[in-house]
Amino acid sequence: MLLIAVAAVRISSRSGLPSLLLYLGIGVAIGQDGIGNVAFDNAELTQVIGYAALVVILAEGGLGTKWKEIKPALPAAVVLSTVGVAVSVGITAAAAHYLVGLEWQQALIIGAVVSSTDAAAVFSVLRKVPLPSRVTGVLEAESGFNDAPVVILVVAFSAAGPIESWYFLIGDIAMELAIGAGVGLAVGILGAYGLRRIALPASGLYPIAVMAIAVTAYAAGALAHGSGFLAVYLASMVLGNAKLPHAPANRGFAEGLGWIAQIGMFVLLGLLVTPHNLIDDFWPAVIIGLVLTMVARPMEVFVSLLPFRIPWQEQALMSWAGLRGAVPIILATIPMVSGVADSERIFNIVFVLVVVYTLVQGPTLPWLARALRLGDSAGAADLGIESAPLERLRGHLLSVAVPDESKMHGVEVAELRLPAGAAVTLVVRDDKSFVPGPATVLRRGDELLVVATDPVRDATERRLRAVGQGGKLAGWLGTAGATGVVRGGSVAPRGHRTELPGGRTERPGKRTDRPGKRKSG
Repeated sequence: MLLIAVAAVRISSRSGLPSLLLYLGIGVAIGQDGIGNVAFDNAELTQVIGYAALVVILAEGGLGTKWKEIKPALPAAVVLSTVGVAVSVGITAAAAHYLVGLEWQQALIIGAVVSSTDAAAVFSVLRKVPLPSRVTGVLEAESGFNDAPVVILVVAFSAAGPIESWYFLIGDIAMELAIGAGVGLAVGILGAYGLRRIALPASGLYPIAVMAIAVTAYAAGALAHGSGFLAVYLASMVLGNAKLPHAPANRGFAEGLGWIAQIGMFVLLGLLVTPHNLIDDFWPAVIIGLVLTMVARPMEVFVSLLPFRIPWQEQALMSWAGLRGAVPIILATIPMVSGVADSERIFNIVFVLVVVYTLVQGPTLPWLARALRLGDSAGAADLGIESAPLERLRGHLLSVAVPDESKMHGVEVAELRLPAGAAVTLVVRDDKSFVPGPATVLRRGDELLVVATDPVRDATERRLRAVGQGGKLAGWLGTAGATGVVRGGSVAPRGHRTELPGGRTERPGKRTDRPGKRKSG
């Protein structure tokens, strides 16, 4: 099954179809209406495994989220995840009741279930589409935040007794979000603090420890009666931005677990559905999905983002990029487990809605981004830098690979202008390693080993990334991420004042170490 699913990813990348549909198809194919003739109807087991898979997927998404991109998007994402969800639930439930004829309880359940964007779908699709950082940040944060209020609403609407007053629901949502956020940030900060200061005996233990911390955040948040999903996402985001040792390996391990979680979750959901029962619910699902996609989601985005003055092009793209995936289907098992009337019909409608509109929205999202002229095709590729701590020397080893698109190609080692306390100590080229000199010219495909002391580790990484994006003149041309710290006979960028030992400052464009001369304070 895993080999077939891995091969399906290749088909997905060539055809433009989201991989989740192929996994669902595999589950349906081996189910009781398919060639495998496997009978499976355990909704409770599906819900448990789905929750566990969602924890792993949110952890993987949080580790790959860049704080600098998501920070400006947090207010908008929070409003989308609360006020926006309420708008979407109301409009979708009204459509399900008046257009399809469902009872109000079933209509509200469907409205709440499909109002949650799916983290797996958003992370997998958006990171292949070059979008502005604000759009990507809002959509990723929304998919990580909106699970908590939606779960509370679905559980409340699926209860046997009368539904609580609206102000009790709002209070529960606010309390769970606050507890989940506090627990997640606390666990993430403590975990990052420990991993930076405890040298584990093997590098392979760091990815395991990172994932264990993320799962601990979910457990702690749930035990504290908060949102475990929000806790695991925030804790993982803290860990992913904490410059931990072996960070690329940590993300790679989490990505592998995320793929396994997606494969298992979608195949199991495909097994749970009975295809011949979907025929009667096909058109109701299409009608509800049409209202959700063309009315509820745009109104949700418009009302939520009204205070933030976001251009209409970005709002249009966010409206179309409200992707649904496994999360709504998993949430549709809650009424089945709770014994709600017509719960199987709810599940079938949600299943058909997710499949049909993922087929429509996923492949057309890149086209819409180009039509709205929102493509963000930055020319230079970012560098992948891995760090391993040198405990006794209070230093770091930075492993830098020079990709084909990097502007570090053709730059001499001396032209890197690394801060004092950092140096390129080894270059690996064509499977041969050598110690470079100041005039050694770097090439595409080179791998560099850079030693940096602890105080200048961050400045060294910023400088390497700046050269990778802006070339040898990075800093002079305003390249983002460039450092102005220049020593060893280099020249600081214009307009920058570099602080020297003893409180002295260097004037822009002046050398500080001409032979036989010393600049006075």
